Amino acid sequence: MIDRRTIKLIDVTLRDAHQCLWATRMTTAMMRDVAPRLDRAGFEAIDLVGGAVFDVCVRYLREDPWERMRLLSSWVKQTPLIIHTRGQSLFTFEFFADDIVELAAERFAANGMRYHTPYDALNDMRNLEIPIKAGKRHGMYVAGGLVFTFSPVHTDDYYVRKARDLVRLGVDAVFLKDASGLLTPERVATLVPAVKKVLGNRPLQLHTHCNSGLAPYVLLQAVKHGVDVVHTATSTLANGVSHAPTERVVANLRRRGHDVRIDLAAIAEVAERLAAIAKQEDKPVGTPNEYDEFHFQHQCPGGMVSNLAYQLETMGLRDRLEEILEEAWHVREDLGYPIVVSPFAQFIVTQAVLNVVGRDKGHARYDTVPDEVRLYVRGGYGEIAGPIDQNLYDKITRGAAPIKERPGALLPPALDRIRKMRGPFASDDDLLLAAFYDDTQYRALKDAGPIATDYPLMDTPLLALVKGLAARPTIRAFRFGIN
Repeated sequence: MIDRRTIKLIDVTLRDAHQCLWATRMTTAMMRDVAPRLDRAGFEAIDLVGGAVFDVCVRYLREDPWERMRLLSSWVKQTPLIIHTRGQSLFTFEFFADDIVELAAERFAANGMRYHTPYDALNDMRNLEIPIKAGKRHGMYVAGGLVFTFSPVHTDDYYVRKARDLVRLGVDAVFLKDASGLLTPERVATLVPAVKKVLGNRPLQLHTHCNSGLAPYVLLQAVKHGVDVVHTATSTLANGVSHAPTERVVANLRRRGHDVRIDLAAIAEVAERLAAIAKQEDKPVGTPNEYDEFHFQHQCPGGMVSNLAYQLETMGLRDRLEEILEEAWHVREDLGYPIVVSPFAQFIVTQAVLNVVGRDKGHARYDTVPDEVRLYVRGGYGEIAGPIDQNLYDKITRGAAPIKERPGALLPPALDRIRKMRGPFASDDDLLLAAFYDDTQYRALKDAGPIATDYPLMDTPLLALVKGLAARPTIRAFRFGIN
């Protein structure tokens, strides 16, 4: 018997969806026409900045991410906008001093972000202490992340312990972050009730990807077992290695009797406009993935596999892709089962390439080890979930002592030093940009000037269709089955 409830949705179209399918290249101008429509659709929140978005804005789009926050806050007036961070690492692969993390939370709120979703890639909740407490202090709703992976040590009991840690830190909600689409219907049947039991009246969210093709059904089963909020993307930018499509998830949840207060007419308008942009920019739209059992072994996110294939081709190793992914699986076992998300996905694959190439030259595995892997093995990024063989530990670390402290606590305050070395700054937003980027990137961003907000769509048959449908709301509602 299905428990019929009101189920809420979080939209990821403006952040994670284009990060997955468009290499994070959606500009602010592309968002102008769709953001107000997402705003009136009825989502609990709209995911906007985080993950790779902040970095791509600076390095490639030359758009000030703080300005993007302010602009979208002026276009999205009803729905909270989400800032999504890697905890103490914020938007990068490195840790920042506590004073930088605290100031960042203040500036998120000042620039219009009302919803914060921090996570730590190793589920070391010490790395979330400052982000969660600072976010709450500045009035943001904070949903803390539990990063899901499949391994012998990442059991339901493991996630229950981590959920208790988040509750103790004072989060308003918890989300399961399944970045590689590893959750199955069987696993949510045990994991979701176990985590829900320790959350009290806090909502449980599910953020999962379609890498395995299972996500649309996994979301339904997760709701059956107690998930309250699910993350989805507009159909144009759904599926593939992105998220389940909003339109289909809403229809399926309603079919099961749940109350889902999403205006699908508004979502249809967003889908039509994104399709026109994709056509004009020669960007892909999402299509469903086939199920591949190998994915559950190497666990690499889809975009990472395609990037690896390209890089191997430049090295003359394209035919070794599967062998390297097999080695990545074993590297992960050796290193205590780090979760295959940034930065550890990159560390694992890099080590796998070095092991495979080294073997060709007669070297033993781990004869060559990057500094980042050495630091990880010592505990420099946080708690390691599984055991590492002592002989391998000694080989990798060259006998260096384990690091037991909270990583952020090892870093001295940094803001005064940055002010003295690179200031003065016109604002604390600029101060933080200088903390995150060297002077070359910082100056290039500043020289680029204000963000362009006009996106000209050329006259195309698809654009004519969009305009025509927009002028015929009754027909559009009938076509998409709007209630």
